[in-house]
Amino acid sequence: MAKVKKFWDDEYKNPEHLKLSLEPSSDMQTFVRWAIRNSEWHPFPKDGMILDVGCGNGRNIIGLAKEAEMSGYGFDISGEAIIQARNLAKDLPIKFEIRGAEDSLLLADESVDVVLDMMTSHFLRQEQREKYLKEILRVMKPYGWMFFKTFILEGDQNARRMIHNYPAGEENAYIHPKIGVYEYVWTEEKLFEFFSPHFKIHKMIKSYKHITEKGTPWKRRTISLYLEKLPNN
Repeated sequence: MAKVKKFWDDEYKNPEHLKLSLEPSSDMQTFVRWAIRNSEWHPFPKDGMILDVGCGNGRNIIGLAKEAEMSGYGFDISGEAIIQARNLAKDLPIKFEIRGAEDSLLLADESVDVVLDMMTSHFLRQEQREKYLKEILRVMKPYGWMFFKTFILEGDQNARRMIHNYPAGEENAYIHPKIGVYEYVWTEEKLFEFFSPHFKIHKMIKSYKHITEKGTPWKRRTISLYLEKLPNN
């Protein structure tokens, strides 16, 4: 993961590939509003716990913690991102640490009400993804909520090209030609297989406008999942 760490440290110091914001993601805000309207009970309890996997500069966990008066635990592989997150959080009850998404979580069983994973798990190989899921399930409370966002293969010509040209030795994975790191691209079928035994999948929302009017690829396609943890998982 050293290449991933270096890439993100450099990106948070001097952004070149991504437009980094200090405001909460609009995708997450849409999820929060939907969950409040549709959950059978309040999904973001005051003094509850938020886990942010790959928290970056902390903008999402900080925004939700402020709005819902919750505490939080966020981690990221980038030390520079964690420095920025701590500065942005100020005195909020959020702990930030430098860790990888494949590492064991330093949290008690069933201690987490809400999990955020926005564009992080695609850096994990199959064995790491399985460990990641086991840890998420361990720390989440029954009927807790998870907002999961990642790359989706269906309709993404760029992803198919990179899988063909830069294979990584696993199905639907490639070594990124510019940053030299492993990336995995989910399919709808694989997402269902991965999550449905443990979560109720309330929504799957795919991005659009990823193809120009001339039919050429413009940007990567993503999918967002609204997940509610089933009991006894």
